[in-house]
Amino acid sequence: MKTIKGPALFLAQFAGDAAPFNSWKSITKWAADIGYKGVQVPSWDGRLIDLKQAATSKDYCDEFAGVARENGVEITELSTHLQGQLVAVHPAYDEPFDGFAAPEVRGNPKARQEWAVEQVKMALTASQNLGLNAMATFSGALAWPFLYPWPQRPAGLVEAAFDELAKRWTPILDHADANGIDVCYEIHPGEDLHDGITYEMFLERTGNHVRANMLYDPSHYLLQCLDYLDNIDIYKDRIKMFHVKDAEFNPTGRQGVYSGFQSWVNRAGRFRSLGDGQVDFGAIFSKMAANDFEGWAVVEWECALKHPEDGAREGAEFVKHHIIRVTEKAFDDFAGGGTDEAANRRLLGI
Repeated sequence: MKTIKGPALFLAQFAGDAAPFNSWKSITKWAADIGYKGVQVPSWDGRLIDLKQAATSKDYCDEFAGVARENGVEITELSTHLQGQLVAVHPAYDEPFDGFAAPEVRGNPKARQEWAVEQVKMALTASQNLGLNAMATFSGALAWPFLYPWPQRPAGLVEAAFDELAKRWTPILDHADANGIDVCYEIHPGEDLHDGITYEMFLERTGNHVRANMLYDPSHYLLQCLDYLDNIDIYKDRIKMFHVKDAEFNPTGRQGVYSGFQSWVNRAGRFRSLGDGQVDFGAIFSKMAANDFEGWAVVEWECALKHPEDGAREGAEFVKHHIIRVTEKAFDDFAGGGTDEAANRRLLGI
């Protein structure tokens, strides 16, 4: 068994224009000062990282990682959630997602997709330059608008969507393999890969690609009423990344999973800071330890109520208390009587 690394913090929700969140040097120092040992980096945020430089210059990456180490944290992974989203965008979402892209490709879906693919590939190369072994992302979505089958979906529609999704991602996965990086899809509503079945549909179409792996985030499963503990056992060989995020689901006579278009604070299902929701993290960390998870426990703060800085500070302590330092010996070793093959045969009467 292995002891999970952590705590680490996903920086996407904290990067901003005010200190200490507006530069790589200051944000890494802040993270270390509140108890984190690692940080996950949003590769699209130019205030923290120059992705093109990271993809083309090992010296830049060495300096970038050096600043983090000097401040007391390691880089756990890069994230391409926003760029990955743009690898596949249904036309219904063209305008809402356009803001994720560089200004020069907005309003041009073909150019935007090409830009997104190049961004994800650059992040994979940068990950190798940084000595990492995994990258977080979203799959994007072509079939999501057809999630609820009314009117009846035309035959073959979902299959065509997943065929196309795999076609777009397979060259990226091949680039990931060439760089020794696992692509970890966050299984997430709004993405075509939003539960185990859709992940399997995609995986099959990529030829069970060795680099097509999962980012496990139980908050998204709790809000779907999916068994998030069984999920760990089913996909333990594919779970290569872990977001520690809490959630709660409190349905009423007026709203359930879909929550009636309400704001986050008024939804039946909402994200909460660690310890304030309903996720059984004691059971999750136990399963992760038993299944030899080798990665980091990365706090992703998203909460409808609590201030992010309070959530981050509390999250570091929460993860520290949940990481299991695995044992190196069996608890009953003290009672071992010592034996040999002959004794075993006598005990069995053979």
